[in-house]
This record gives sequence, C-alpha cells and structure tokens, in this order.
Amino acid sequence: MPKKATKEEVAEPVASVALSDQLRAPAEIRYADQLEALRQNDQDAKPRAWRLSPRSVLAYIVGGSTLKAEINGKKVDVPITRKFFGEDGIVERSIVTLASERALLLIGEPGTGKSWLSEHLAAAISGTSTLTIQGTAGTTEEQIKYSWNIARIIAEGPKPENMIPSPTMIAMRSGSLLRFEEITRCVPDVQDSLVSILSDKAIAIPELPDANMLWAKPGFNVIATANSRDQGVNELSAALKRRFNYIYIPVIADQKTEVEIVRQRSAELIAQYQLPVKINPPILQMLATVFREIRQGKTGDGVSIKQPSTTLSTAEAIGVALDSALHAKFFGSGAVTPSDVARNLIGSIVKEDQADLAVLKEYNTLVARKRGTSDPSWKEFHDTLAGQLG
Repeated sequence: MPKKATKEEVAEPVASVALSDQLRAPAEIRYADQLEALRQNDQDAKPRAWRLSPRSVLAYIVGGSTLKAEINGKKVDVPITRKFFGEDGIVERSIVTLASERALLLIGEPGTGKSWLSEHLAAAISGTSTLTIQGTAGTTEEQIKYSWNIARIIAEGPKPENMIPSPTMIAMRSGSLLRFEEITRCVPDVQDSLVSILSDKAIAIPELPDANMLWAKPGFNVIATANSRDQGVNELSAALKRRFNYIYIPVIADQKTEVEIVRQRSAELIAQYQLPVKINPPILQMLATVFREIRQGKTGDGVSIKQPSTTLSTAEAIGVALDSALHAKFFGSGAVTPSDVARNLIGSIVKEDQADLAVLKEYNTLVARKRGTSDPSWKEFHDTLAGQLG
C-alpha cells in the first residue's frame, strides 16, 4: 500500500524546491541572493508593505553594482546584474506609478520585455511574482475575483472556507502586486471587473452577508501588460483606461544593446539547459544583424529589403540562439556555427504568412550572398539557408 503523503509534504512551498527541480523558477528564487543583498544594504525609506525602497528596486532591475552581504552565513560580494535593457527612465516611471498606488499598464510590441519587467518589479517590490492572471479570450470574471468549491457549497452552503480565492484576492489579502498578462485579450465585460477593484481596492462578495467585502491591504496594486498589435481587439473601456498609467516600451533601438540582451539571456538559458556550448560573439553579432535588418527593412549599408508580416523581436532572436545551441550540441560539432543559425532561422521569421519566405529569400540573395564573397561566416550562412529554402 503506498505511503500517504503528510500535510507538510502536500503543502511544500515552491520556494523550498531546489532550482534544479524546476523548469523555470520565478525571479524571486533565481535572483534571491541579489534581492537579499539589496535588502541588507537598503537605507532608504520604503512605501508601505514594499520589500525594497524605490531606489533599490531600480538598482535591482538596471544592475551595475556589487554589494557585500551575508548569504547563507557567509560574507560575500554579490554582483547585481541588469534585468531590463530598455531605458532606465521607463523603469523609474513604472516604480513611481506603483508607489502612487495607481495601476500600471506596460504596452509595446511582442517580445519587448513587458512581462520580464513586470515579473522583476513584482519580485523586488512584493517578494513574489507568481500572483498572475493570464488574459485570454476564455478568461472569466471568476478567475479575476473568486469562485466556489461547488461540492462544499452544496453540502455546507456559502462560507469563507468554501471560497476559492483568485490571484487578485490573494494579492489583496497579502498587500502584494498582481500581474495581469495580455489584458486586451480578455473580452470587455471581463476587463471591467477590474474597475471596482482598482477604484475601491475592494471585492464585493454578496454570497457572504456577514463578510461581504474584502479590502486590499497596503502594497496591493496591479501591473498589466498588453501588446500594441492587439490594440483594437478588445480595447479597454474609458473607465478602465483612466485607472491605468500607460508606459510604452519600444523595440530596442541600439544594436549593441540588442546584442548584449541576446548574449546574456541565451547564456542564462544555455546554463539552465546544462549545455556545454558557447556562442561566440561574431555569431551573436550575425544573428542580431539579420534580425535587425529584416525587421527594419534596410541593411546597415542602406539597401532596402522587404519586411515580414511577423514581429521580429529580440525575444525571437534569443529563441534562435538557444535552438542553435541545442542543434550544435545534439547534431553538430558542439560549437554554434553560422549553419546552426541559418537552420533555425526560418521558423522565427515565417509564421502566419508563407509569403514571408520570399522576404527571407530576398535577404539571403541580396545581402547574405554579397557579404559571403568576402566573409566565410556569411558564406556558410548563405549556403545553408539557401539549402533550407530550396
């Protein structure tokens, strides 16, 4: 007969699970040493219920310093790495908005780091980034507010202990940040269930006449994200728009910064997958150059080319870098080559519209082939991509 799990085993918190046992740990676990170092060195005043002061939240996200701290009983130097590569002013405005208790809406093209910034803001401010609602066409008002254990309702009637709290309710009770991803994917009636929550900082529970209101504790707020390409799908109502401070996150404009993002994030993912593979700087430069030129419809030397219908975000470039590393590990020499990049490029550029194949063929013919006459790496890239495109 199998052993029955104890209460402690069933209720084991996520934070106690070893990193190696999680496919993707939340930011507050992955960067726990940096958050603790900032907490120990934080001398500034904090808004009510915040784990770190606004200045330390900014330092955590933009990085660039090394702090001395006691971690696991030892005095160590803890480097604070950069988490978000956009303008520091974007992060500052986001922090100020949340400190004012006004809700924050991060909006921008797909892959510009909206969810990444949202996660790190929640981790630094509340100590948890997992109170999240994923907006979809199927998201319901119950998922935003609360639902009931139907079996217990039938047996016992509506009681507080028979309620199933939503992430919103948990965030309100604990004074934490709620993350609402892709809010414009929800239908308007569901979106508007947030109006009273943002206005009154409360949820009405009419089924419980003796405890029919839940009031948010200090520290509660909402960070929502929306893709600018989804505007017009389910536009926010005027009432809801007034309750959000909009901050637009642009596509990375600087190539050097984009290369650094791809380098850092791909290195983190390669380490997570325990791949003994390194992507050399020239390969990363080539990958970022291809994405940038096709995205802008113009090469570095001024040649105009077609643009695809899909968004070629930095996140897609990171995905190609990881796929190339996996290909090099399992099917290649162990070192990422231009051929590995070329083999894994098509799926990121050609998505909804097969006509985008013509965009890639044009780039390979007009740009990559010309560069290949003087650069062996570009020749290898061209020849492999030509073979893939047929």
